[in-house]
Amino acid sequence: MNHFQDILAKAAAEYGLSLAPKQLAAMDNYFQQLVVWNEKVNLTAITEPYEVAVKHMIDSLSCYQEELFTPGVRIIDVGTGAGFPGIPLKIFQQDIKLTLMDSLNKRLNFLRAVIDDLSLDGVYIVHARAEEAGKNKQYREQYHLAVSRAVARLNVLCELCLPFVKVGGWFIALKGAQYEEEAQEAAKAVTLLGGKIETIKPVKLPGLIDKRAVIYIKKVAVTPQTYPRKAGTPEKKPL
Repeated sequence: MNHFQDILAKAAAEYGLSLAPKQLAAMDNYFQQLVVWNEKVNLTAITEPYEVAVKHMIDSLSCYQEELFTPGVRIIDVGTGAGFPGIPLKIFQQDIKLTLMDSLNKRLNFLRAVIDDLSLDGVYIVHARAEEAGKNKQYREQYHLAVSRAVARLNVLCELCLPFVKVGGWFIALKGAQYEEEAQEAAKAVTLLGGKIETIKPVKLPGLIDKRAVIYIKKVAVTPQTYPRKAGTPEKKPL
């Protein structure tokens, strides 16, 4: 086991997750590519091995719930960036069907290279802004789960993500220190878009003292056709 795999295995165990050798090797490969690509494409400010292991890999897996991430479940990672949380979730639970959506092609080129290198099946790449894709029948209300991490405040994020989720599905938001006020601020938007906040799970990552949480929002009604509004509007005029 090399340096990064060793760090990741220890951090995962501390968090309460067990990663198989194959999973550790895949995440290590992902990490190596991230560092190489990051020199030419701005993917992440975090490249130090321990920080990547904890703040990217384990953090991405913090939203995993066995009863939601069932075999064949269709998941969309909205504003995936460098592939978090989608790719670590796919490595951890291989039989999910994963769509990675981002508006920047440079990032998607990196993700294509990772997917090829790791021979990940059932991963689809969509080059689009969430506001446009959310209006498209091909994606709208087609997913059991939408996940998103570090993209926008929750009231904005709900408008970008809930339109993709089928009624009965879930939108899972991985949030930082301000998660409590964001949840309160987003209450109106959540209801308006057909959601209901079911659970807020505080997350304690190994070796970190910062506050973070995963917010699970159940899709209980169809999202009105008006949403998402056109690109840029959700940020400028949050619901």
